[in-house]
Amino acid sequence: MINFKNIILFSFIASTMCCKAQTLPLNTGILDIPQNAYVKDLNNELAPYLGTYKANFQEKEITLYITKEENKLVKRNNQQFYRDALVVQYVVKNLAGATLQDTKNNTLPKIYIYSTKMKSQNSVVFIYSGTNCRVGWGNIYLTKINSTQISWEYRPNDIILDDSKCPQGTDINIYLPETKDLIFTKQ
Repeated sequence: MINFKNIILFSFIASTMCCKAQTLPLNTGILDIPQNAYVKDLNNELAPYLGTYKANFQEKEITLYITKEENKLVKRNNQQFYRDALVVQYVVKNLAGATLQDTKNNTLPKIYIYSTKMKSQNSVVFIYSGTNCRVGWGNIYLTKINSTQISWEYRPNDIILDDSKCPQGTDINIYLPETKDLIFTKQ
């Protein structure tokens, strides 16, 4: 007589083993990531970047809020996978204290900065969506200097991708510091 409990249990275990996503380290190249894999922070490499950081640049105060999102879904062309990523939200104020741009309290999911890879043990590469009409989209590089300081480099692409979808009068200024080697200090 067939024991249906054992068959169901065996089927469940076999399907779990066959369908388990492959877990890969953070420094895995994008072309080496199979469909539905999980690029995981196996060695806790992202933890040193977490926190709130501030810097002043060209009469603006920039505050970065860096958190970690585990198992973040990433879709690129026909590829889909999951990764542990650093997520950056920011507030830019002028020296009088007026807010120029704020993604920390903004609920628009189309504005994002998140890590895409570890460039080296002390350096992380981020993709930035840009803000209004995707102005400023590009790459940001953060390098860990010590336990309280990171170095910032931002390489924006100033082109508006589709200006027909950008309403007249929209603020298309880039408020993030377009510079290299700007030091942010942990608060």
